[in-house]
Amino acid sequence: MPALTDEISACRLCADRFAATHTGHAPRPVAWFQPGARIRVIGQAPGLRVHETGIPFNDRSGDRLRDWMGVDRETFYDRDRIAVTPMGFCFPGYDAKGSDLPPPKICAETWADRVDAALGDVPLTLLVGGYAHKWHLGTKTGVTETVEGWRAHAPRLFPLPHPSWRNTGWLKKNPWFEAELLPALRTRISEVLA
Repeated sequence: MPALTDEISACRLCADRFAATHTGHAPRPVAWFQPGARIRVIGQAPGLRVHETGIPFNDRSGDRLRDWMGVDRETFYDRDRIAVTPMGFCFPGYDAKGSDLPPPKICAETWADRVDAALGDVPLTLLVGGYAHKWHLGTKTGVTETVEGWRAHAPRLFPLPHPSWRNTGWLKKNPWFEAELLPALRTRISEVLA
């Protein structure tokens, strides 16, 4: 496993792509996983703060995600318990308008199968955002419809919206998420971490 995380951390497949973004940054893959993890979080890609610190979900989105999960920072960052394996291991950058660019497909195409094999059978996987939904569930629906159908995937998989503060309006429009899905998710997390 150290060889795989080291290999991912050294990846520079997207160096030219990132240099051409409005951000003009170099790759900095954030590989945060090891075998035996009880929970796997598959998000979109690191944001700028994660890029700067090298710690996954080390931002306001991470605060919200940990709140949804009902876990503290110490638990979340314990690699024996929780693996973070995004669709793109690097911050993809911003476009000229300051919007997040999507994770490059080449990242998942290059690493996903090897990470899956290394982690093996993880009891609980959280699919955070549309990119993770499409890749792992093969969905063609939008985030709302996919997350509304969470019961079809539980208790092993939970599709979630992205915890970005930009989605605060979505949460207000969909009160069932906090009333129904989150209690079930927290119960399942307590079970697998016990």
